[in-house]
Amino acid sequence: MHFDRRELLFRGSFLAAASRLAPAALAASSKIEPGFTALKDDFPVAREHTYLNNAGWHPLNVHGLRAMQQYLEQKSKGPEIPDSRPQQVKELFARLIKAKPSEIAFVPSTQAGENVVNSGLAVLHSGGNVVTDDLHFEGSTYLYRMLEKQGLDLRVVRHRDGRIDLRDVEKVVDRKTRLIAVSLVSYVNGFMYDARRLSDLAHAHGAYVYADIVQAAGAAPLDVRAMDLDFCACASYKWLMGDMGIGYLYVKEELQGKVLRSTQFGWRQYHNFEHHIFPYDSPSPEPATWTRTPGAGGYYEVGTVASICAACQSASLEFIHKIGVENIRAHAKPLTDRLKKELPGRGYPLLTPEESAAHIATFVVKDPEKVAAKLKRLDVTVKIVEHQMRISPSVYNDQKDIDRLLEALA
Repeated sequence: MHFDRRELLFRGSFLAAASRLAPAALAASSKIEPGFTALKDDFPVAREHTYLNNAGWHPLNVHGLRAMQQYLEQKSKGPEIPDSRPQQVKELFARLIKAKPSEIAFVPSTQAGENVVNSGLAVLHSGGNVVTDDLHFEGSTYLYRMLEKQGLDLRVVRHRDGRIDLRDVEKVVDRKTRLIAVSLVSYVNGFMYDARRLSDLAHAHGAYVYADIVQAAGAAPLDVRAMDLDFCACASYKWLMGDMGIGYLYVKEELQGKVLRSTQFGWRQYHNFEHHIFPYDSPSPEPATWTRTPGAGGYYEVGTVASICAACQSASLEFIHKIGVENIRAHAKPLTDRLKKELPGRGYPLLTPEESAAHIATFVVKDPEKVAAKLKRLDVTVKIVEHQMRISPSVYNDQKDIDRLLEALA
């Protein structure tokens, strides 16, 4: 189903007023389904389209849509109004991953955050090595291969049956390892690390851990302190139900500015900027003075944050908190479990580890063009790349969507 921009904007205001989260959505997992069925009204895409590629690009809900519309209305009417939403968004995201707001910096994307970590640790010139794996994000693979061409000692752990065995990681980590960089949940097949064991391994060798959490934040309960992660990053347009243009970088408080140094500089890192060069300026030996912004933002943020994306996130993160990530995960599990059970018998071998609790199920497709055509005819969207089919249900999907997918694949 296609919505043009105007229809989306105006439907949002009406639907947001009409739809309210059903109390049953907050019930125990055995009673979740009736409440979650009501959430279809919060996602315009669910009206006539079977959309199951949420790990790629999550459709907007009407609450985020309305917040964006209100922002555009405000901006169109003239005077600038101080916007407190970025700070609210930072607090909401920090609560989602059990971090402090002062440990969160805005970045344009997940990849931008990972680059901040690599440059701030100076891994290329540290004389140390970086350990990653072949289930990490493709852009990250490119990042480390390019650094390898410039002289980085790169060590890539290969998966076994869709899993990264920590014993294989242990074999390549040593006292010269500077960073272990992985996806907490792999975008390829939903493999999920035991993050605490990985952190313990890294720290025992004096190394640090970076985790790409873009396939986890909003879809899996996260506690970065309990996991003892040093750095992680994600964007808002996947399970956080936002749009492209805003992301988050978590940096453990005690590492800010000391271990992870600033390598880019801009106006979001300071406040109270004051000139001392014009008539009536206060005297100072310096031409200008300022105060560094406290927290991670004062080290790693550079320029403007996308205001319309922050508006969307303020509403969508509140929506996620209201439902509860544990409930979202419990709702999605029977959907992915059914896919894992039924599709291999229909000729689609499973690439996702059986034990994975991620909202991702990936299968081998012998004839991807033929399968894509089948799905298109019944207006069902999944991700098919090369000979892989990735299916990723979300909060608004239900067993009827799985029925339709299976029908399309019959």
